[in-house]
Order: sequence, then structure tokens, then C-alpha cells
Amino acid sequence: MNIRVAFHGVRGSTPCHGDDTRRYGGNTSCVSLAIPGHRPILFDLGTGLRYFGLGWPADQTFIGTALLTHLHWDHTQGLPFFGPLLRPGAELDIYAPVQEDGRPVGDVVASMVHPPLFPIDIDQFAGTVRCRDVGDEEFMIDDVKVTARLIPHVGNTLGYRVEWGGRTIVYMSDHQQPYDGSFTAAEGALELVQGADLLIHDAQYTDAEFAMKFNWGHCTVDYAVWLAMTGGVKRLALYHHDPMRSDADVDRLLCIASETASAVGMEVIAASEGLVVELA
Repeated sequence: MNIRVAFHGVRGSTPCHGDDTRRYGGNTSCVSLAIPGHRPILFDLGTGLRYFGLGWPADQTFIGTALLTHLHWDHTQGLPFFGPLLRPGAELDIYAPVQEDGRPVGDVVASMVHPPLFPIDIDQFAGTVRCRDVGDEEFMIDDVKVTARLIPHVGNTLGYRVEWGGRTIVYMSDHQQPYDGSFTAAEGALELVQGADLLIHDAQYTDAEFAMKFNWGHCTVDYAVWLAMTGGVKRLALYHHDPMRSDADVDRLLCIASETASAVGMEVIAASEGLVVELA
């Protein structure tokens, strides 16, 4: 049986649109996992979530789980526009990182979907949203194993490893490369990627961009390739494309990354809206 990985938003920082970004898409971070016989699992709740919701059957009540890496706008902005939550009986369980100031994640989410920032409170939606604080831990969603590890970014941020049926998907949308540009990684990040069938990883910057934004919480394409190769990953999806990156620019970065990865037989793809990867 296959795990179906679908990309609904692949940009970082802010949504963007235009002829030069049409092919890869301009919505922010959201990926869905469809596992046979299981409720849907979502990675992040960026503006791509709205389009996942538009595709949800009107006659089916949504009950699912979101694995949220962190609470920056580009990873949460789709939540109040997720249509299935407007239907009675809908349920969304959000796992998100413990906050540095000690506030429960549920309180932070409620403050984001609340006047004057949004017209109504989140508890006024017909569906139910529940939040759980997560640190370095493992947990189960039915018989799906999830490993969460805090990884470097700006503020507490999680990477996730999802395992089911002998297949492994790792999601690390925002990952701070060492400030000096070196290729080293935190123990938790290295643990997550080991032997993954698919690694979805931050690849926001070129080397020149990183030199100017070295402490903004992201990494270069070369770093993403190095981490995947170090972990023995089978397939790497370059993700969290910079909003200033044109489709042609992404193509060029993909070409360079693929050439490097070919030395170890690793496949590299560039995530795009509408892309579906089947893990058999």
C-alpha cells in the first residue's frame, strides 16, 4: 500500500504570485500525507492549506492531524481559511512546539485567530481545534509513529519523522544552517533524517543570499543536499522556496543539486504545488 505525499504550498516567508512563479506555485508551507485506512496528516498550515480544504469532499467530515513546525505566519496563516472547519463535527488536532515563554500552544493559536487580527475567535468555528505542546519526543497517531525533534531556527521549531509500513517521511521546513556557513548539524536533525525515503527540507537560500541573511533561520540548497547525503536519504525534496525565487531560478538550483547528489545515487526534486509523491 502506498503513502501519498501531496504538496499544497511550497514557499517560505510570504505568499507570492506572478507569471514567473506560476509553475512551482506561490502558497506557503503545507503538505498532506494520505495513508491507507488512516485519517489525513498535515505538515504545517500555511496558505496552501486553503487549497487542500477546497479539495476535501463536501459530504465528508474532516477529522485529521497537523504536525506544525512552528508558529510563524507562513506556517499558520491558512488555518482560519480551512473550509472543512466550517462544518459541524470537523476535528483538527495540532501538534506544535513548546513555547520559549511557557505559553500553551493553544493560547498562542487562539490569539492569532481572534479580533482584531481576525473577525471571529477560533472557538466560533463549527469544527473543533485542539492543540498539544510537543518537545523532543515520540508519539503515535493510531499506528503511525512520529518522532519530533527541536531543530535550530528562530524560536522553538520542530522537525518531524513519520514512519508507517516500512516507509519514512521527514519534514524539516525551516532549518538554520550554522552561521558560518559550515556543514554541521544538531544531533536531533541528524537523527531525524537517517535512512529516510523522502526528506522535505528547507532550501531557501543561495550561498550569496545566506551570506547576507545567515541568522534568519534558513539554509542553502547545498546544505540541504549535504544533510540528505549524510543521512543516507533516498529522495530529497527542496522546499520553502524564497518568495523572490522565480521558476527558472528553482530549475537552475535543482540542476546543480541533482548533479551533486548523483554521486551517491540520491534523487533530488524541487517541491511544487500539486506535486504528488507515492511511496510504495
